[in-house]
Amino acid sequence: MGAPAIRGLGVLSGAEARSATTGSADGGSAGANCGDSTQVKSADGGSAGAISGPPHTMGLKNETVDRKLEILTLPRPDRPGDRFRRSTRECLLALAAVDAMLEDGKASREAIAGERTALLYVTAAAYGAANRAFIERRGGVMHFAYTAPAVVPAEVAIEFGVAGPYGILIGGAPATLRAIAQAARLLEAGGCDRVLVLAVEIFEECADLYTRHRRAYRWPLVETAACLWLERGAGAISLESARGGRPAAGPAGGGERFAAGPLADLRDWRARATAGPVELSGRWRGEHARLHWSREIVHARGSAA
Repeated sequence: MGAPAIRGLGVLSGAEARSATTGSADGGSAGANCGDSTQVKSADGGSAGAISGPPHTMGLKNETVDRKLEILTLPRPDRPGDRFRRSTRECLLALAAVDAMLEDGKASREAIAGERTALLYVTAAAYGAANRAFIERRGGVMHFAYTAPAVVPAEVAIEFGVAGPYGILIGGAPATLRAIAQAARLLEAGGCDRVLVLAVEIFEECADLYTRHRRAYRWPLVETAACLWLERGAGAISLESARGGRPAAGPAGGGERFAAGPLADLRDWRARATAGPVELSGRWRGEHARLHWSREIVHARGSAA
């Protein structure tokens, strides 16, 4: 299978947002637009720590949980226009990730508009917040549409005029690796001229539900929104997948990003300016997948996202 080339990559990460809130390089505050950190401890481990976000998270200190859970959050982006007043946080983060991708690729939004741009969206958890809000009647009837995963890529398609092939994959990191492989197939077959691989994961609205999970996450949950712009390239790409094996090691970067993990890893690989092949991997519910690019895959680079 022919390997695609990267035209742009935008990654918004709760890890970087939290770092910004601790102060700028000259010791000053980074401002109010940066992310926050939600921390939850076990009932016998002291206070519940710093709790931010929706009202339902404020009662977490009364929950009995296995261990401390930290969530590195992303702020709700401000986007002008009446159409976005009722948009959910995950939708706004998806749009912001595409903006960051365009900035990285030094391109205008017109460059991705039209029928020759495909859009593949991947998530494991982003639609949980809207479902919870609707079930608990906090979102209202008009927010019922946001309970479907399809609303996030739909907002992107409407805002940026993307009208080509379209797909949604539900799952963790292996699903994102499959999306990249599917993008390579689409490009090789001539089904499109470019593919956007979009991944969004948010956790704060359902922080207490993750805390109750018996698996008790060993690493922070890092909210991440990322978009990868792929075009035809040289070389080859291959995807391997297997189930079982030894337990996964700690995720790259010290945090769990679910489906957005491979795109964040790819951003880190680019930042190291490493030429030659790249290998991305990830686990999800007993599956381990690995994606290998056999040659240099970047044919245009802008500033870091």
